[in-house]
Parts: sequence; C-alpha cells; structure tokens
Amino acid sequence: MDIVSRVQESFDRQTFLKSMGARLDTVEEGKVSIYLEKNENLTQQTGFLHAGVTTSIADSAAGYAALTMLPEGCEVLSIEFKVNLLRPAASDRFLATGRVIKAGKQVSVVEADVVDLDSGKQVLQFQGTMIAVNP
Repeated sequence: MDIVSRVQESFDRQTFLKSMGARLDTVEEGKVSIYLEKNENLTQQTGFLHAGVTTSIADSAAGYAALTMLPEGCEVLSIEFKVNLLRPAASDRFLATGRVIKAGKQVSVVEADVVDLDSGKQVLQFQGTMIAVNP
C-alpha cells in the first residue's frame, strides 16, 4: 500500500481528530499536513482556538510524517514532545505541517508548526520524538 493510502487509512480511524473536524491536507514521504477550521467547541474562554487543539494537530501531523518513513504494518506513538505557543490562534483556519528531522528504525525525531492561514503567521512550534510500534 502506498504512503498516502496508509496514512489516510490510519487517519480515518482517528475519532478524536474527526470530532474536531480535522482533515488530511498533504501526505509526502517525511511530511504531512493537517487542516483544521475553528469552531466554538474548540475554543477556550477568550475565543481563541484552544492550545490543546493546536498541539493535537501538530502532534498528529508530526506522527504521520514519521509513519511515512516506516515499513507497512507499523504505527507510531509520541514518546516526548515540547511545544512553544508563539501567539494566540485567533482566526478561523489552521494548517499543521509535520516533518521528519531524523528517521530511525525505532525512534524518529520530528517537528511541526501550526500556521494561521488567514494571517500567514505561525502560532505553534512543536518538537518531538516518535516510536514505531506494531499494533
């Protein structure tokens, strides 16, 4: 199965991401983007998109980027990550793009950013480590 189909199949099983309205945007070897539109169920008390939501789409984009570099039959889990929140996620459309920095057989180092598509400004920077698992 090609990497686009593998990632899409796994993504389709992500009920959490589905509940947020997230969808795959692009899938390439070592790079995956996830698109999300804000809705009132995803905001915090001041109306900004909740940091947990932006972190979740960044984590998923980075994890799926790592998955594109692994053999068929593998899945990935986050084992560590750090997030820098750069500015409030104040608009309506966001894109999380994950990239593989160093692919390994078991552990991969990844990064992701979340960009506010209305302003073009980055709202979050993510750095993480993913581990390959056989479910």
